[in-house]
Amino acid sequence: MLLQRSLLCALVLVASGFAVLPQTKAEEAGWITLFDGKNLEQWDQVGKSNWHLADEVVIADKMDGKDAGYLVSKKPYKDFVLRVEFWPSDDANSGIYFRCLDATKITDRTCYEANIFDQRPDPSYGTGAITRYVEIKTMPKAGGKWNTFEITAKGRDITVVLNGEKTAELKNGMFDEGAIALQHGAGTIKFRKVQIRPL
Repeated sequence: MLLQRSLLCALVLVASGFAVLPQTKAEEAGWITLFDGKNLEQWDQVGKSNWHLADEVVIADKMDGKDAGYLVSKKPYKDFVLRVEFWPSDDANSGIYFRCLDATKITDRTCYEANIFDQRPDPSYGTGAITRYVEIKTMPKAGGKWNTFEITAKGRDITVVLNGEKTAELKNGMFDEGAIALQHGAGTIKFRKVQIRPL
């Protein structure tokens, strides 16, 4: 009898697991993982930052020269939701660039940039802002902890959400499609998960 009960419990647990599995997959349906901590196969390096993998994150903390370094997606994207988990040092200058016109020359004049820059001299376009387009009134601090950006770009409508709080909203058609780029401009920046869901 005890053996039968044990087998019955095991079957119930297995059945429960199979019942939950499709729901989990459904929740993630449509998401494409661009970085999962294991490799940089979907990215090109632009500039001379020392991007390297360690403990399932990609890190940059040094540059050879004064120019920023970038990890640039090999594919362009148009309309999407982008989720990025990142950890910056307090003095980091970084950002998430998207819809970049030229994948070899990343700037805030050829892409949109969701900024990561707690110590920006002019805080108007600090962490959470869209550089050159949407200022931030009260800049959140991202340094020294893990954070999540969720960036939605659909047509002319762009929204930036940092750790669940909307920090910037823009209606602009300057750039409609292009690469995504992760920046290292100063300090230390780490990325551990990058996912995109095309719209």
